[in-house]
Amino acid sequence: MQKKLIALAILLLGSGIYAQEGFKLGFHGGLPIDDFNDAVTLTLGLDLGYMYAVNETIDVGIATGFIHGFAESFSSEALAADYPDMQFMPLAAAVRIWTSNSFSFGVEGGYAVGINADNDGGLYYRPIIGYLMGPSTEVNFSYATVALDGATWNTLNLGVLYTFKSKRSR
Repeated sequence: MQKKLIALAILLLGSGIYAQEGFKLGFHGGLPIDDFNDAVTLTLGLDLGYMYAVNETIDVGIATGFIHGFAESFSSEALAADYPDMQFMPLAAAVRIWTSNSFSFGVEGGYAVGINADNDGGLYYRPIIGYLMGPSTEVNFSYATVALDGATWNTLNLGVLYTFKSKRSR
């Protein structure tokens, strides 16, 4: 099932790159909070997607990527722990609202497929605040959450996103 979802995401991204206004590529780093604060040291993620401008202030599209949480590993005389790395591939719809030429806020929502062993994934939600640093480069701050069975994956993230403009004419 997971392999089919990964193939579907690659197919959707690959077939829509040239037809969409803005293909997005970026990365983010984050710190875990709440349930995984002791089990994960930090997270790194790759962000992929594309957005279509509905009008001057609203963009809609799809988002995917890869999130890797590096496991905490420590030992002492009293305690030894070796947690597994956590990996997700989010498949989400995305909305952005531009309040000015440089500032936006939005949300991604969908499902995060669990990649590592014993990780079934869960409902994915990621509010984002972005600031456009140039015509194609954005710096953003986000809070990501994945509702797992019995726990919740929460991270605070800082990222950079680059937009490749579509070459189609209007």
